[in-house]
Amino acid sequence: MQGMRWALAGGKGLRAFLVLESARLHGVAGDAAVDAAAAIEALHAYSLIHDDLPAMDDDDLRRGRPTVHVQWDEATAILAGDALQSLAFELLSAMDLPAAPRIALVGRLARAAGAAGMVRGQALDIAAETAPVPLTLDEIIELQTGKTGALFGWAASAGAVMAGADPAPLERYAAALGLAFQIADDVLDVEGDAGLAGKRLGKDAAAGKATFVSLLGLDAAKHRAAELVAEAQLALAPYGEDAAALREAAAYVVARDR
Repeated sequence: MQGMRWALAGGKGLRAFLVLESARLHGVAGDAAVDAAAAIEALHAYSLIHDDLPAMDDDDLRRGRPTVHVQWDEATAILAGDALQSLAFELLSAMDLPAAPRIALVGRLARAAGAAGMVRGQALDIAAETAPVPLTLDEIIELQTGKTGALFGWAASAGAVMAGADPAPLERYAAALGLAFQIADDVLDVEGDAGLAGKRLGKDAAAGKATFVSLLGLDAAKHRAAELVAEAQLALAPYGEDAAALREAAAYVVARDR
């Protein structure tokens, strides 16, 4: 389906990178982990297609191109998103791994993507648009822990799950990384370049939406993002220098321009 390919093109591939790096840290070959990396990108692309729909965030630009429902229509966008979500679980179920880690990957992704994770975060985000008072900082953290952080957590811990190792250090890394990523997004929405970002900016402020920047202020938000990067990097201490690329990824999320 063209809409599926359209939605997958042009992304940063950060979640796939986390999968492959966490796999490498645990001695899982790249060939064995690539399907898990493809699965998280497919699921992420599905979430973007649906988030962009008029009933959700109503965005017409994504990754520098028209969103799927603008390029085609809403029905095509819904179906493309549904197909990408199904593809993610198909890829995981066919991985060349013993049954136990395959089932664990499928179950963990279902939880991360569903009513306890990403979908819950999106539901809280939509509810906030009509709430009588703006969200508090703690409520925004809760929202973004689901909407953004849950998939980061799955991606970063996937290698440990594949290897039957303890995923806790990478889960701590991902929790800090996900919040830093979202704060950076809020900063970009205020001072970024729409041409580089590949999407409309300033929508949150125009809608009067509570964000990390609106509650903390621009400088304090940047400072908090830097603190979270340091927390993420510290969580990687058990892996020593082998985790250098993941430390660099944490620094990247607050330095990026898109």
